[in-house]
Amino acid sequence: MQTNTFPTKGNLIAAKNTLRLSKQGYELMDKKRNVLIREIMELNEKANQIQYEIDTIFTEAYKALQSANISMGISRVERFSYGIPLEGSINVRNRSIMGVEIPMVTYEDNPDETPSFGFGNTTAALDEAYIKFKRVKELTVKLSMVENAAYRLAVSIKKTQKRANALKNITIPRYENLVKTIQDTLEERERDEFTRLKVIKNMR
Repeated sequence: MQTNTFPTKGNLIAAKNTLRLSKQGYELMDKKRNVLIREIMELNEKANQIQYEIDTIFTEAYKALQSANISMGISRVERFSYGIPLEGSINVRNRSIMGVEIPMVTYEDNPDETPSFGFGNTTAALDEAYIKFKRVKELTVKLSMVENAAYRLAVSIKKTQKRANALKNITIPRYENLVKTIQDTLEERERDEFTRLKVIKNMR
């Protein structure tokens, strides 16, 4: 609706409807923004916890790997690493948070899975390194999901904030002024019409 609309009762009703819808839209945008902010704060806290756990286990894993390299030799450890299969148990699906598509990454771990190398020619340090790095892989999958979700939510929050600001600072004030202008004009016309009719009546 144009803000220079001709002042009629029909246009006044239309302007009031647009103003009401704009205020409702702002309230919805504000609620959506608050929900997304709470979600992203929870995700950031979760990401920090996962990152801390990854750093801790990575340190333990590299210490175990270093011990295995020393006791077995780097070349032997490298040969054993070729027997570890490629990862194929990661699945991705989406879920929606306030209209934002968030990836859900799942890692299907097999508890019965055993290392692909034999125990006869290896040491406990290599076994420990294998278990630790496997755990790091699981946590990295989880961290990638959390960080990706946080990024998408941050982008959506920025867009929502921009739309909410446009409604609050531009659209709503514009239609508030339009409603007031049309109302003032119509009231002025009614007063003029009343005065004119009163003058005509007195003349009669």
